[in-house]
Amino acid sequence: MALKVLVIGGYGNFGSIVCQHLVAMPGIELVVSGRDPRKLQRKVDELNAQSGGTCQGWCGDAMGTAFTDVLRSLNIQLVVHTGGPFQGQSYAVAEHCIDAGVNYCDLSDCRTFVNGIGVLDARAKAAGVAILSGCSSVPTLSSAIIDEQRHRFKRIDSIEHGISSSAKMPGLSTVEGVLAYAGKPIHQLKNGQVHAVSGWQDLTLRKMPHLGRRLLANVDVPDMDIFADRYGAHTLSFKAGSGLKLGGIANGVLAQALKMGIVRDHAAWAARLHRWGLWFERFGDGKSAMYIDVHGIGVQDQPLSMTVQLTARNDKGPQIPSCAAVALAAKIAQDYTPASGARPCVGEISVDEYMAAINDPKNLSLSVHFSDEQR
Repeated sequence: MALKVLVIGGYGNFGSIVCQHLVAMPGIELVVSGRDPRKLQRKVDELNAQSGGTCQGWCGDAMGTAFTDVLRSLNIQLVVHTGGPFQGQSYAVAEHCIDAGVNYCDLSDCRTFVNGIGVLDARAKAAGVAILSGCSSVPTLSSAIIDEQRHRFKRIDSIEHGISSSAKMPGLSTVEGVLAYAGKPIHQLKNGQVHAVSGWQDLTLRKMPHLGRRLLANVDVPDMDIFADRYGAHTLSFKAGSGLKLGGIANGVLAQALKMGIVRDHAAWAARLHRWGLWFERFGDGKSAMYIDVHGIGVQDQPLSMTVQLTARNDKGPQIPSCAAVALAAKIAQDYTPASGARPCVGEISVDEYMAAINDPKNLSLSVHFSDEQR
């Protein structure tokens, strides 16, 4: 029997990518949902043209009280929630899934949303469903990459990682979400001590293979809490930036203005920056990457460092955060049953499963390098 998957926000930036993969996947029956009937119908028609007529649509508010009954009536088995921004969003969708006995995952990279999902753990276990938050680049893929090489390390001391996107703009809701903490304190770890850095500030240049020098700034992600517990690292940091340096500078100026109280509403400026970014994206090179630097002690008590870079070309970067959910759906369709409970989505998907879900080796490449290793 096919796995029936409902994608919330299925005509949005990331939701569209998830749907394009799922509608072509054997063993998956897709339902696309959204609140705009015209956008929804266009997306359903597009997907049906791609698949030969196997896609359904449901128009309504997934946060509303009727959503539990909708899930039951449609016999949904997995919900993929792509409807950000998740900053400040309630867990209503996940709660409806628990009440309906349906597994759930979301694409949130909001630290408080992902790491707070455990408040639903007892209810999810009682209902026998899995509620997995952060099914995205961070923390799902970032942790999978470290997990795959964890056996080489006797001890991990520091993890510094980040993302440099292409100039291609994501959806407005994504921009609103990532700018929500511009100029606000972000808690990171340095030598075992919690210290605060300012969001979208501390601009630095990083030389990245195939991308040149990219401008990065402080960004808040769930990994800052998860990696301390999962790997015992005493120093943790995360940075991100646009493919065009001008975008990083604009974010930094907005962060400083918010910090000084000159600007009070980030959302209005997020809309402006999004419009400007759409105009400037033509000047980008279409390349993006995730990098991870891990430092520690190897199994033979030698200093050991690992540098990882996942590079995407031809504006394929958005495939990376989108396809964790695709990989999870594919795995469940092949009789995998995630443990019940509510938790961040780490340890569920391997690197190979993730890359297989993206299935674009021409445009995505993963490099892993070690130094100071005794052979």
